Amino acid sequence: MKIRLLLFLMIFLGFHAGITSAESPLTAAFIRDHQLWIKQGEKEVQLTKDAYVRSPKWSYDGRFIAYTDGDESGEKSELFIYDMEKKESFQHYPHVNTFSFKWSPVRNQLAYLDGGVLNITKVRNGRPSGFNNVSLGVTKFDWFPNGKELIVSTEAALLPTGWGPIRLYKVEADANLSKDKIHSFHTIKNENDFFAIYIDYFKWSSDGNWVSMLAIPNASSAMDSNALCVLSSKGKQFQKIGNMLRDKNWIKWAPASNQLAYISGEGRFFVKDKKTAIADMPAIKNEKVYTPEGFVDLDLEWLSPNEVIVARAKENLEWNEGPVPSMYTALYVIDIGSSIQKQITFPKKGQLDRNPLLVGDQLTWMRRSSEYRPGEVWVKDGVNGAEYVWLKNVEEAPVFYQKRGN
Repeated sequence: MKIRLLLFLMIFLGFHAGITSAESPLTAAFIRDHQLWIKQGEKEVQLTKDAYVRSPKWSYDGRFIAYTDGDESGEKSELFIYDMEKKESFQHYPHVNTFSFKWSPVRNQLAYLDGGVLNITKVRNGRPSGFNNVSLGVTKFDWFPNGKELIVSTEAALLPTGWGPIRLYKVEADANLSKDKIHSFHTIKNENDFFAIYIDYFKWSSDGNWVSMLAIPNASSAMDSNALCVLSSKGKQFQKIGNMLRDKNWIKWAPASNQLAYISGEGRFFVKDKKTAIADMPAIKNEKVYTPEGFVDLDLEWLSPNEVIVARAKENLEWNEGPVPSMYTALYVIDIGSSIQKQITFPKKGQLDRNPLLVGDQLTWMRRSSEYRPGEVWVKDGVNGAEYVWLKNVEEAPVFYQKRGN
């Protein structure tokens, strides 16, 4: 009897360990030939026809995908939602034209800008339907991590005395234009050597104690340099961290600490002066730079609390004019404690690896022959696993669905 019981326990525990250690199938929304597709595990499904899809975004529970249907010129951008349960696209309200929309982190409500008005969808029968006006005069916004409020920004105004400040507000999600539910959060002054017209790319730290943002100057200057800044969650402590290009994927908070990794450097061309830097909050000391001399980093992702993945290429100091040369990047892993760095992907000549993203324990990235051509999505288990092609003919990096907490 004891032997039977022991054998049963061994089989049960072995089976249970196998289940818990197995990788969950990847799920991603992606764009192919301008249409919205999804892939779950090994199954690909086309979700739209005769559309021009941009910016797919998963709802917090994975039931919905919001996206815009536009045109090649980018002037049209009509908001749609795909329902994974009912397998259909719909509009919460007819002909909403927007370029800025974000799901609540805790419920299936979508906030979006329409002509400077911040709106939030209502819910009917479990689906977004209709909307409420929340706040006027909004330039950019994001949700607070609790899903109860939003941080919104205004644009600086040109006054007879010079450029005025950028004002940030904390707006309750159910404000419905009520001034009593719209609170001043922080004022960013244009003074000394700081100048910006508006704020973009709000991103929260893992514990919600800090929010990073990019301060954007006028259009011509923004092509070459923008100010990366952070603000404490109470709106009290504001700091400029450094200068960088306008790329939201070049700003990443650590998964379990108040460390902010970003690609620093000025100049609109990728051929030089793009370095991976990490700043600890509060940023009392200067950040530490990890890119060795003679190289540029052009994408990044946290692999673990102590490791960062970067897309790296050699500098091209010979180029001066003419067509901008492609920078053929490969992925490297950096141990931020020891500064030991090693190459982990080896694209063929004429290929480049970009857009690294950790999904669970699996590292994904895009491999292309050109920055402007469709490419493949590659996957490997961590740094040392075997790599394989997961998607082909993809226009841009897919949007993976990850359950909250991952």
